[in-house]
Amino acid sequence: MKKKKDLRYLKELAYYSSIGLSVALSIFIGLGIGVYLDRRYDTNPLWTLIFIGLGVAAGFRNIGLAIKKSRKF
Repeated sequence: MKKKKDLRYLKELAYYSSIGLSVALSIFIGLGIGVYLDRRYDTNPLWTLIFIGLGVAAGFRNIGLAIKKSRKF
C-alpha cells in the first residue's frame, strides 16, 4: 500500500513540476513568433505584443487544465 502511495506522489510531483515549464515555454514561443514577424514585416512591437498576450493566455490555460486535472486525483 505504501509503495502505491509513493508512486502516486512521484507521479503528481512530476506533473506539477512540468506546469511551470509549459507556462514558460508558451510565453517564450509567443515571444519568438512575435519577434520574428516584427522583423520580417517591420512592424515593431505590434506582433510581439500580440503573440506575448497569446502566450500568456496559453500559459493560464495550461494552469487551468492542471487545476482541473488535479481535482480528479
